[in-house]
Amino acid sequence: MPDSRAATATAATPQPAESPEQRVEEARREAEKAADEAREALAVALRAVTTADVDITVRRRAEYSTDASNYRVVPDAVAFPRGVDDVVALADMAREVRVPLTLRGGGTSIAGNSIGEGLVLDTSRHMNAVLSIDAEERVARVEPGVVMSTLQQEAAPHGLRFGPDPSTQNRATLGGMIGNNACGPHAVAYGRTADNVRELDVVDGRGRRFVAGRGDATFAAVPGLADLVRDNLALIRTEFGRFGRQVSGYSLEHLLPENGSDLARFLVGTEGTLVTLLEATVELVPMPSKPTLVVLAYEDMPAAADDVPALLPLGPLAIEGLDARLVDVVRHHKGDAAVPPLPPGAGWLMVEVGGETPEEALANAEAVVAASASPATAIYPAGPEATSMWQIRADGAGLAGRTPAGEQAWPGWEDSAVPPEKLGDYLRDLDALMERYGVDGLPYGHFGDGCIHLRIDIPLEENGSVLRTFITDAAMLVAKYGGSLSGEHGDGRARSELLPLMYSAEALALMAEVKALFDPQNLLNPGVIVDPRGMDEDLRRPMASPLPSPVTRDVKGIAQTAGYTGFSFAHDHHDMSTAVHRCVGVGKCRADNAASGGFMCPSYQATKDEKDVTRGRARVLQEAMNGTLVGGLAAPEVKDSLDLCLSCKACSSDCPAGVDIAQYKSESLHRTYKGRLRPVDHYTLGWLPRWARLAGGMSRFANRMLSIRPLAKTVLWAGGMDTRRSIPRFAETPFRTWWRRGGASSGVPGLAPGQVPGRPAAAEERPRVVLWTDSFSDSFDPGVPQAALEVLRAAGYDVIVPDQDVCCGLTWISTGQLDGARKRLSTLLSVLGPYAVNGIPIVGLEPSCTAVLRSDLQDLFPDDPRAHAVGEATHTLAQLLTGPATAPRPEAGWTIPDLSDVTAVVQPHCHQHAVMGFRAEEALLRDAGATIQTLSGCCGLAGNFGMQKGHYEVSVAVAENSLLPALRDAPAGSVYLADGFSCRTQADDLAGVQGTSLAQLLADRL
Repeated sequence: MPDSRAATATAATPQPAESPEQRVEEARREAEKAADEAREALAVALRAVTTADVDITVRRRAEYSTDASNYRVVPDAVAFPRGVDDVVALADMAREVRVPLTLRGGGTSIAGNSIGEGLVLDTSRHMNAVLSIDAEERVARVEPGVVMSTLQQEAAPHGLRFGPDPSTQNRATLGGMIGNNACGPHAVAYGRTADNVRELDVVDGRGRRFVAGRGDATFAAVPGLADLVRDNLALIRTEFGRFGRQVSGYSLEHLLPENGSDLARFLVGTEGTLVTLLEATVELVPMPSKPTLVVLAYEDMPAAADDVPALLPLGPLAIEGLDARLVDVVRHHKGDAAVPPLPPGAGWLMVEVGGETPEEALANAEAVVAASASPATAIYPAGPEATSMWQIRADGAGLAGRTPAGEQAWPGWEDSAVPPEKLGDYLRDLDALMERYGVDGLPYGHFGDGCIHLRIDIPLEENGSVLRTFITDAAMLVAKYGGSLSGEHGDGRARSELLPLMYSAEALALMAEVKALFDPQNLLNPGVIVDPRGMDEDLRRPMASPLPSPVTRDVKGIAQTAGYTGFSFAHDHHDMSTAVHRCVGVGKCRADNAASGGFMCPSYQATKDEKDVTRGRARVLQEAMNGTLVGGLAAPEVKDSLDLCLSCKACSSDCPAGVDIAQYKSESLHRTYKGRLRPVDHYTLGWLPRWARLAGGMSRFANRMLSIRPLAKTVLWAGGMDTRRSIPRFAETPFRTWWRRGGASSGVPGLAPGQVPGRPAAAEERPRVVLWTDSFSDSFDPGVPQAALEVLRAAGYDVIVPDQDVCCGLTWISTGQLDGARKRLSTLLSVLGPYAVNGIPIVGLEPSCTAVLRSDLQDLFPDDPRAHAVGEATHTLAQLLTGPATAPRPEAGWTIPDLSDVTAVVQPHCHQHAVMGFRAEEALLRDAGATIQTLSGCCGLAGNFGMQKGHYEVSVAVAENSLLPALRDAPAGSVYLADGFSCRTQADDLAGVQGTSLAQLLADRL
């Protein structure tokens, strides 16, 4: 029997008391468990009444936790309704279980009015159709998730368009534009969204579904509304609708009898706080004829604003303000070619006018010049220069996300507006206010409407104290001028708290009464307009923890890397967290930019899932930085989010904020797997140059064995690759082997006896150039460097081929093996560095490897002057042949070979598009007489991406965006021209089309 005394003694032994920290942690775990159970119950309830996809995963909630604002609110669930019935059912269930509901379109809200706790409905995924267009009535019926540019495209064949056109029109949805009362540059001519809406099919916070339109009869759908308006006529007439861009608060002036008692127009701009939109009928206007752009220069932005009242009577289509500092950012970010020649000044007005004929448009443009006080002007008819100017304006929200000094600038005082006649004085006072606070920003905007866009480098890293005091002072300033806190983006979480500075207590009470009529439970987008959240609550940036690159500083204050093996993020204060927060959410990555030559975001264009877009990935990484939702870079949510990133680097150039997900992905993989076992494809594909060198000595045997399909599939499967792929053939004689054997001297005209290949005879004085042969060209396609050698010699260069094997470490970078990449790049610097510092150009042949030397090299070795020298010295073949400082000398007698009989489908490599650009190649081909179709977008293989297991379907879908249709439709006899080895491999693998490089095309025509 057990000893009862021992049992009693054991039971009496006092247990150690829980510490306060343990009790707090236990309470936290219990709260998390309860929250998880509540979310699961919500998802079950929602799925029971709808066919919509309902997602409560951590990753999805992270993606939808913020928009283009400063704010972060994590939803409990995200749903993707497939139609009106889904939205109604989801709204009914949310109301039944008392869960807040927020409707979201493109997620480009700058004020934080498309995020919320509870349930977020994304209509952009499925409810994105133009339902009908009545050209005779000039109206269109649209679903709330239709992108505005889609409506423009479908209306254009009828000679019609939707009037308002915000700069985000290629990703902003009509539902979002209706929610915020969006305007855009052409509101001067066409008015706001409210002025272009006829009817709205909605369901309100009481569950009543009705069609809001014009006339007293529509008031019947909302009992008490007619009485409320009748009892407050004087108040509405004196405080609401005082000028065109008074968007803050509820636009109650539309309910006045003299304004047609228009319930539809009133609901526009209510930011989803009164109703949930199901469908809209909007009015269309004729497309302008022969638009012509006039650019007027001034000494500063206030002086430009002073001139606006003199131009408005001329009936312009748009009057936009553009600051010289913003233009300088464009030049720095995209190069001088991105900015047309501008008349000298520190600020400009962009004035667009129309006309029935080119002559009439020109006369109207000249009338604008005559009426202005500008000392210097330019007129751009419709064409590339006008397009470039509008592109600068369209990219403003992202470009203005950095000050001229490179500091992060934030929205908050993003779109204040005053009557246009007061704009100049308002800008002067606003400049003085910014100077007093020691902050900076790049103003631009809709000067014709008195609306200013401005992002300011308010310090948000720690808290929102400066944000609160500055925005409050700015709000008092705009109120002094009789202006509006918001001119087109709504109040949201950014400005709703400040409405008492703009409206009387009576007006605020009236808005609260209106809210109670539509949404008495305050479940529709709570915290906005009525009973608002504080402007410094729910801020995203202060929650993020720094993730620094370890650095020391020498006595001169110059940052020096201290034993760090990853990226330095020198451009972001050596902090990955700061780099990731470059994403301000403007959502350009969601747009299909192919028509304008854009490349991002290829995976999103294939899947249309927020998970696979640059912004969605940045949001998950930001959540990993704050650690409250996603548990660090090694979290499964980060892995899932980055999995379908092709590392194409297009976002680094196409994103106006300079977000570089490829770099963040590489760094994340580096930190996650450092000192740990990696996925097998990191060793197979990530070490590909190593395996290629080993195979070089037995290439015939390797090729013969891998041509046996079952064996090849086994190798692919074992190496973590998709078995539907083929393995590229190894070169039987790699280029370097061919070079060492003297192959370069055979059949080379003019080579003196005994002359070393690539070195001039004693009497010659030929410009020297280094031909750098990357691992891919050397081991898989030596015909490319051989052709380049032939072209360079024919162009009069003394070609140097380094004796040492030099690898850039690209495959190590793309798989996040940055220790290995740095090791290889260290060798590269020791070999190529002396040439570069002595001013000898370096020619790269594989665009992705060339891009490493031009970008990643400097970030991995920020303090090594050789790295910067190599970057500056490295050129593509076309850049060398056409560059002012590197082009062949006249005495060489070089002329571009005649390509007039060539028709080519041209695939620029993504990395070349992002880092070096493709202008030199296009210019050379056109000058040679070639007929070319230059593709936009990634080929889909993207180095190791398309080879990896689980990526094949997306890789093919990306290829279908541009490459494969172009190859199918190409005229007989066309050439497929691609310098990228992966681009040629993809075309061969999926379409059976053999590609050629530019070097080979030129060499064949010498």
